Amino acid sequence: MNVRPPIPEKFSRLPLPPPHRGYDLIGFLPFILVHVACFGALWTGARPIDWVICGVMYLVRIFGVMAGYHRYFSHRTFKTSRAFQLVLAVLAETTGQKGVLWWASHHRNHHKFSDLPWDWHSPVQRGFWHSHVGWIAERGTEVTDFDRVKDFAKYPELRALNKHWMWPPVLLGFATYFAFGWSALFVGFFLSTVLVWHATFLVNSLSHVVGKRRFATEDTSRNHWLIAFFTLGEGWHNNHHHYMGSVRQGFYWWELDVTYYVLRALAWCGVVWDLRVPPPEMLAEGRARDAAARAAARTAREAARTARVARVAPVVAAQVAPEVTARAS
Repeated sequence: MNVRPPIPEKFSRLPLPPPHRGYDLIGFLPFILVHVACFGALWTGARPIDWVICGVMYLVRIFGVMAGYHRYFSHRTFKTSRAFQLVLAVLAETTGQKGVLWWASHHRNHHKFSDLPWDWHSPVQRGFWHSHVGWIAERGTEVTDFDRVKDFAKYPELRALNKHWMWPPVLLGFATYFAFGWSALFVGFFLSTVLVWHATFLVNSLSHVVGKRRFATEDTSRNHWLIAFFTLGEGWHNNHHHYMGSVRQGFYWWELDVTYYVLRALAWCGVVWDLRVPPPEMLAEGRARDAAARAAARTAREAARTARVARVAPVVAAQVAPEVTARAS
């Protein structure tokens, strides 16, 4: 079980947030209704094309969230043109995860106060369900802190998108219906949207709870390959919290990071550039820590094996001794 980290001295004078500010259930209703809409497939049935649309929409849009909302707008781990910047914002907003500036400002807040009382979605502070979905409905979280995103708030098109964030998903939903029909709307659009939501939320709720810690960060971030699989590379969360300026979150070749691979391909095409990666000394440090962890695990296994033998040996000796004595006599 994770222990809440102590409040650092630099934050000791900040007033603590209220323990709970209540939930805006009316504002949360659309989130619930999108989940309910997925059951429309029980009425329409689902064709093979609907599942194909669902898979494509999931992969393309979760890339938009992870490459756009996260690695670009939140952390600026690469550079691109103003036009492609807008493309990334629109693509990410088709997932219905509110506005681009809202998402980036909240995520920057998360890194500043990771696992501290001011972190909106820390499972260490408020538990699994609040960090997974509950925090979205909490009163006050709907506000965009423009002071945290001054670098992007200067673009009027991003401010407009942030204000009218519902339009991209609504338009995509209508386009899916008119192009492919009701079943594609329920399976292709609504179901893929729900899957993208919960894959994204897993990074908040589980990546600080399950997995391994390679680097000694001040929070409880962890690496987990399965979360990385479903999120195209975001599961290497301890790597990310150790060096959040890296576009590559899977630091090594065996750490799957599809988002990084796609961005590399876009860099070859000249669409993005100046991709920031971990410095060699950091990668060497990680390898050394992995080797030390493996050695410690081997030592622990050998110690446990020795302890078992030490416990069992007297029992076996006590059972065998009478038989040996009897044979000798």
